[in-house]
Amino acid sequence: MHDPHPDWVPRRRQQIGLQIREARRTAGLSQLALGERIGRDHKTVSRWENALTAPDLTDLLLIADALGVPLSDLVR
Repeated sequence: MHDPHPDWVPRRRQQIGLQIREARRTAGLSQLALGERIGRDHKTVSRWENALTAPDLTDLLLIADALGVPLSDLVR
C-alpha cells in the first residue's frame, strides 16, 4: 500500500523511531518498561521504533518525560 504522504514523511517517522529507541536504550529501559511508564503496550513502543506507526504529540511528551530527555531530542 502506498503511503499518501510526501516521501520525506516516512523517512522522518523512521528517524523519530530511531531516536526513541536510542533514548530508551540510553535510559536502560526495555520496550516493556517504557510502555509501562507511559501507559502503552510494549507492542506499541515497538511499532513506533520500527516506524510502522507514529506516536502522537501526547505520546511524544510522555516518552520524553519518562526517558528524561527534551522533546526536541526525539524529533530532531
